[in-house]
Amino acid sequence: MTITGNLLKMSSILDNPVQYLLPVGSEQIPLNPYLEKTISLTFTGQIHCVACGRKTNKSFNQGYCFPCLRSLAECDMCIVKPEQCHFDQGTCRDEQWAQGHCMQEHIVYLANSSGLKVGITRHTQVPTRWIDQGAVQAIPVFKVKNRYISGLVEVVMKEHVSDRTDWRKMLKGESQSVDLMATRDKLLQQVAGDIESIQEEHGSEAVSVLDGVVTEIQYPVQQTPEKVKSLNFDKTPEVSGVLMGIKGQYLILDAGVINIRKFSGYEIEFGWKL
Repeated sequence: MTITGNLLKMSSILDNPVQYLLPVGSEQIPLNPYLEKTISLTFTGQIHCVACGRKTNKSFNQGYCFPCLRSLAECDMCIVKPEQCHFDQGTCRDEQWAQGHCMQEHIVYLANSSGLKVGITRHTQVPTRWIDQGAVQAIPVFKVKNRYISGLVEVVMKEHVSDRTDWRKMLKGESQSVDLMATRDKLLQQVAGDIESIQEEHGSEAVSVLDGVVTEIQYPVQQTPEKVKSLNFDKTPEVSGVLMGIKGQYLILDAGVINIRKFSGYEIEFGWKL
């Protein structure tokens, strides 16, 4: 049996373990029941932009055609580097989109995925963002009034903590448990002066410390890969094998791993053997 449609990034539900759904066209395929079973994902050669739907020969920025890459606010550089937000300069690509996504409360958090890292996300994306990054532990540290302020706080935090995830190490499950509450308390002392400066410039309500608790996340992984072999639809149109686990946005097969989010917009045939 097969299901055909365009891929989007996997949806997730925080559970023990995390429950995953694979969007293929109009279908939402529950993936956990396929653990230790053979599945296949076959690229048909068709790619459609996740924003406008037009057919494109090449996908950019996880699913966009080139015109959308150049024109949409969600593809602007300030999404990657929010401290470079230019909304107040009147040059935002889409003010309405920014109001719904950037001018909303954000959370600055600490997480343990391939090791300790700092990150930011809209308050509505907790814990989804943590799951997408494959974090096994996470704790919210600050609540800030918009994405720009979250970027300023993240820059301060990056002087003490990395903002990167080593995806290979994350998939191999090599991260050690971290005392996130103790680490948070230490970092709060280290950045106190910088946070006060941000509050003085943008208002005391712009940044507030959260009394957060640690979220522990378990993933549906039966076996971690000893060596991480990355699979790519552009090089290998048919990806198949026994599903050994799901973590972050990766399917872990006995033949290798594939980042589903990277191939958003790709039309695939999903097949399985029960």
